[in-house]
Amino acid sequence: MSLLCVIVTEKSTHVNRNLMIKTFQKMPFVFLSTTLLFVTLACNASFTVLNPTTTPNPPTAAPLPAATAVPLLSQQVTLVPQPFEEVSQSPIYTIKSQTPQLTGSDDPRVLAFNQRLTALIEQEVDLHRQGFLQNPVTPLTNGSFLEVTYTLISQHSDIWSLKLDFSFYSDGAAHPGHYSGTVNYDLGQGRELALGDLFLADTNYLETISSYCIAELEKRDIGFESGFQQGAAPTPENYSKWNIAPEGLIISFDEYQVASYAAGPQTITIPYAELASVTDLQGPLASYLP
Repeated sequence: MSLLCVIVTEKSTHVNRNLMIKTFQKMPFVFLSTTLLFVTLACNASFTVLNPTTTPNPPTAAPLPAATAVPLLSQQVTLVPQPFEEVSQSPIYTIKSQTPQLTGSDDPRVLAFNQRLTALIEQEVDLHRQGFLQNPVTPLTNGSFLEVTYTLISQHSDIWSLKLDFSFYSDGAAHPGHYSGTVNYDLGQGRELALGDLFLADTNYLETISSYCIAELEKRDIGFESGFQQGAAPTPENYSKWNIAPEGLIISFDEYQVASYAAGPQTITIPYAELASVTDLQGPLASYLP
């Protein structure tokens, strides 16, 4: 059986080969040549599968460090009193003072602030000392004295507003005396503010301030209309003592300026809304405007 299969297979193969040869012999020469060439090229060709072209991602820039807010100079300092005391027995007098000083920074602007306050108070102390030294060695009363204190009215941003109070008595006088001083300082700019710095240059801000103060003083039972009106006239001298406060601009009048000694010193707070029409919107009061 196996032998028969082999014979049949070989015979079949021989027949197929003869048939293929005859078929090729019948094909045109050109077609046969072309076919053979194509088969040869196809067998010899090598194919490369290309990967898809990818565009490289651009390098990622390193993130910038977060901006660090620079603290205001006023946030780096602390206001403290610098005490001073002087006692004399011949003639008898006592001088006590508290000078406001900023600590915590050696910034030149801080040093300038401290120097300004020190010079101001030392000037007043020296003035009174010279007066006390003229008094008799044997006192007529208990001697003389000077006391200097201060109050921080406000500190907003880099704007510091302080009021100085001077109480004094010279031996033999009828009664003690009192007066005040004010300092408004822009620590960031390193300079003391003038009243005009708060307002527009082309406005008559003194008229606005004076009109408000006069109206308020006339409401008080202090004898303002009995010869003291001139003390509230719109002059720089009359409005040289002022402070910036959250509730408004504070104007201070010393004894005898707008009222008698018995009535005492007077202060008036002008709401910022009353000053809006003359206030410099880029100035120190800008953040206080309604």
